[in-house]
Amino acid sequence: MQNKMTDEIDRDARIVICGAGGFIGGSLARYFHDRGFTRIRAIDKKPIPEWYQRVPGVECLCLNLSDEGNCRRACEGAVEVYNLAANMGGMGFIERFRIECLRSILINTHLIESAYQAGAKRYFYASSACAYNTELQKVTEVRALKESDAYPAMAERGYGWEKLMSEMFCQEYWAERGFKTWIARFHNVYGPNGTWDGGREKAPAAICRKVIQAKDEGIGQIEIWGDGTQTRSFMYIDDCTKGIDRIMHCDDLVATPINLGSSELISVNELVAFAEKIAGVRLEHTYNLNAPQGVAGRNSDNTMIKKILGWEPDTPFSAGLAKTYAWIQQQYEQRKAGLRTVE
Repeated sequence: MQNKMTDEIDRDARIVICGAGGFIGGSLARYFHDRGFTRIRAIDKKPIPEWYQRVPGVECLCLNLSDEGNCRRACEGAVEVYNLAANMGGMGFIERFRIECLRSILINTHLIESAYQAGAKRYFYASSACAYNTELQKVTEVRALKESDAYPAMAERGYGWEKLMSEMFCQEYWAERGFKTWIARFHNVYGPNGTWDGGREKAPAAICRKVIQAKDEGIGQIEIWGDGTQTRSFMYIDDCTKGIDRIMHCDDLVATPINLGSSELISVNELVAFAEKIAGVRLEHTYNLNAPQGVAGRNSDNTMIKKILGWEPDTPFSAGLAKTYAWIQQQYEQRKAGLRTVE
């Protein structure tokens, strides 16, 4: 097993992070900056003042990577390319805007070719657990999904199919051209510096915001999408960035999709209870059965990552949510005061 992480990687190598104006990409740029990398290029289509995080010393470019020419510009001089750029959000977004999610295939198609042509040594693709067969996710007490469960293919419409097809691109670039690629299937990443309002936020951030608002306004109740029994595993952002590094620098995982997620299964009702405990409130629960809900249950089987890397995401959900809640509380107060916030 060769698992170098970045301890043995040249700190002056050009690292390109695509989607760096968003939650995970911005956190990854900060992760590499804090590890001493000096030539980080961050790319996002959002205007730079709207990026979630701006990391000192990082080259920031506003480019729409659906365009092939922009991908070539992004990859100039790249040694490693990380593709976290996509049209995505929480279930409220990916169920309603499937065409936008599917169009993200343009990003990976152009970016992987540009990285190859630029002579990059390593290419990382951020896939998703939405690529898994939905037939295996119809009950809340779901068995954890192992990597082989993506086939026979029956991915989530739109977003999931785009992820599965882009995984195949990465695998074929290795098989046909010898271009080293890495693929991680993310399971519900959450934490500070992420989307928390506006329709693209995921369940942990949405629930924290709703509890904060209910407490602040004295509403006394919270609306929950679905019946509250839906189950998921949620991965804290620090585990995600560390996992990306470990996966990208493990030569045993070239062109091999692998789960990157927590194996701690949490129901939506349990998620609400965690947030209420942090807030010190008890709210009346109302259930919107017509709201987007996604699959009934999904969990990460971490057998493979533990075997190959000797590691798995291990931040307890209660600890990660407490940090997330505190950050969203701060954002909520800033917005009330008329100050700019991450949304």
